[in-house]
Amino acid sequence: MLLTIVAIQQVSVERFVYGKTTHTESAPLDLNLDEEVKLFTNNKERDKYDNMADLYSIIVLMEHLEKAFIRDSITADEYTPQCASLIAKYKTTMNFLSDSVENLETFMNDYKLSCPAAVNRFKIGVPATYEHAIGDNTKDVAKSAKYIAESVLHFITLMDTLRLNRYAVDELHPILADLIQSLNNVPGLSAEFEGKQKVRQWLITLHSMKASDEITEEQARQMLFEMDQSHSEFHRLLSGDHTKDGASA
Repeated sequence: MLLTIVAIQQVSVERFVYGKTTHTESAPLDLNLDEEVKLFTNNKERDKYDNMADLYSIIVLMEHLEKAFIRDSITADEYTPQCASLIAKYKTTMNFLSDSVENLETFMNDYKLSCPAAVNRFKIGVPATYEHAIGDNTKDVAKSAKYIAESVLHFITLMDTLRLNRYAVDELHPILADLIQSLNNVPGLSAEFEGKQKVRQWLITLHSMKASDEITEEQARQMLFEMDQSHSEFHRLLSGDHTKDGASA
């Protein structure tokens, strides 16, 4: 799998360098075919093109990784760290290109890239194994209790962070990512649980912002309100499950 990824990355960079066509200028008639064509004239321009080539390859790699995971070509244990690494590299590269690349969609349109699975993953900002429950945890009571306790802790940590007026993206996003991962590991918790959808939407919102950005006070109030409601609903659902289990026994 590693060799495949390296090969894909090499091809992606070559496609980026040679693949974009422009229609604003026609090639001069006196073009010297023996003269080297330079993409850049200084180190700043060189760094920009290097970063754009990196971004191109990261997008293509993510598309292949998502498809490999969907088709069971790789396991969840193999997929998760590679996906998390690509997401981190994507964030860093986009920060480097903040003056050159308006957004992901514009870049992909410019370079004729069609990678819908990659776009979806970058927008959410966490691996699919965080977003959706993987495997069956219902047989391990100890793990079930652990995931429930973790979910409650992450709910409380998130709400306390908001109440302390700490609105930075790089503070809130990791807590939300931990929260949705714990919720997905709780056995018997419906995929339709509204709290999951709320957390997912906030992840998408924060992932579209820079790490140094802060959400507004209005957004913070809305997030706190939704997380408080979700926390209460989480307890209610767990209580209902336990009651039902006891009645059926």
